[in-house]
Amino acid sequence: MHRVVALVRPPQSTFELACAAQVFGIERQGLPTRYTFSVCTERPGPVATHAGYDMVVPDGLGALGRADTVVVPGWLPTEKPPSPAVIEALRRAHSRGARVVSICSGAFALAHAGLLDGRQATTHWALADELAARFPRIRADPDVLYVDHGDVATSAGAGAGFDLCMHLVRSDQGARYAAHIARTMVMPPHREGGQLQYSAPPHPAQIDGTLAPLLEWISGRLSEPVTVESMAVYAGVSARTLTRRFAEQLGTSPGQWLLARRIATARDLLESSDLPVDAIARRVGLSSATNLRRRFLNTLATTPGAYRRAFRSEPR
Repeated sequence: MHRVVALVRPPQSTFELACAAQVFGIERQGLPTRYTFSVCTERPGPVATHAGYDMVVPDGLGALGRADTVVVPGWLPTEKPPSPAVIEALRRAHSRGARVVSICSGAFALAHAGLLDGRQATTHWALADELAARFPRIRADPDVLYVDHGDVATSAGAGAGFDLCMHLVRSDQGARYAAHIARTMVMPPHREGGQLQYSAPPHPAQIDGTLAPLLEWISGRLSEPVTVESMAVYAGVSARTLTRRFAEQLGTSPGQWLLARRIATARDLLESSDLPVDAIARRVGLSSATNLRRRFLNTLATTPGAYRRAFRSEPR
């Protein structure tokens, strides 16, 4: 059982905390429970929230000593640094091997603890300049939804907390397990693009030229040789216009989106079927086992065979 502990501080943002609680703390019918979830704070007792109510947190910083993953679900106000006791608890948890994760402004707590020095990290796009200015040893990226280094991970604004938590579940338990959780939350298991699509000013193409019908059309034709030109023909626009719309709405290119969709489908088939790797490669439009293997290595740093051995288990 993987133990997830969230470290909260008053006044706590309830949404960021709920991101972690909803993903890691809910037992779901038909899905083996793989996580336990709890909350701790520096001074146990009532903890004020931004939602106008207090929550009672009985556990102190000692709970971090039992965590496999520590989540810092926001850290406001950002100009108020953690106490020496909190910094020491975060460093101690990380040094003994716990994964330390921040959601939104929680990156500032990790930054004060020195866990992001020399690394790429993200936070809410409106706070990225502040993070970079106050902590010049951190490579702050204002665009991505999350950054995962394995032992330390950071997410963008509050909603991206779901993206990071789902990514961690996918890494821990496999794509099919994560997809089951996503379905119960009525959410996509993986969002494409970065923060740019939310921080940029609205553009008419984002309203009048939604890509949803095209993405559904592409997803039903993964085994076919779909090209940017054929996508543009279906959408009734030029290839240049289509590329611009992908950048505006998804923060990625048509080709990158298509490759990500093919790899995601291959992961699901590796977990849920007995199909040979070569057959899976053809079904998702990657032509051969050799090509699928190369794409897996580039994207996931593993092979299809190793991925199947790691995540193929009893029916779930």
